[in-house]
Amino acid sequence: MTELTAEEIVEKIYTAILEHRLAPGTKLGEDRLASIFSASRARVREVLARLANERVVDLIPQRGAFVAKPTVEQANDVFEARRLIEPGIVRRLVERMDTHTLTSLREHQRKEAEARRLDDKRAIVRLSGEFHLLLAELAGNTVLARNMRELSTITCLIIFLYDAPTATSCRADDHANIVAAIAARDAAKAEALMLHHLDDIQQSLKLESSPIDADLEAIFQDL
Repeated sequence: MTELTAEEIVEKIYTAILEHRLAPGTKLGEDRLASIFSASRARVREVLARLANERVVDLIPQRGAFVAKPTVEQANDVFEARRLIEPGIVRRLVERMDTHTLTSLREHQRKEAEARRLDDKRAIVRLSGEFHLLLAELAGNTVLARNMRELSTITCLIIFLYDAPTATSCRADDHANIVAAIAARDAAKAEALMLHHLDDIQQSLKLESSPIDADLEAIFQDL
């Protein structure tokens, strides 16, 4: 197996989190990851340092790296940040609406609908998170897109930690309604729908323990 680049390993770890394969608190041992990805320990350390900088991984002295395990306070902070940022993203999207933007949103809707039709729970939760990242990317602001990647990934960890691991993070029709408002260039409605959507997600959460021992080899086997 060819050694993966740091970026490729980062993407696989992000995907594993977005698909609820990796539970919050899972230990990410350097040796195990190096073996799984056929990478050097130096490369794995680079990846873990980057993920720690993006607050997806916690580096604990003398103990190692662990998938972040957000507290209730941190969860509330994440949703507060999203309520401040995402209405602005959809407003910017309405202002920049063009054929490419609408086509990209419709294609993502198609993928979400297909995942739901197949009852592919991992794809459903991943695509739900990726929808919000796609909005930020299409808005054309790299800082917003980077922030949303971090916030969306941490939200997946929050949902995993405080809800059932296979729960969907978004209602089936919420994204469709937001896209319809954007397509209609109704910024006020799109913003209101987004805020309601985020409130629904946050209010659905409940405290619940999550496992922290995981089979990393199995998790990354088909990614």
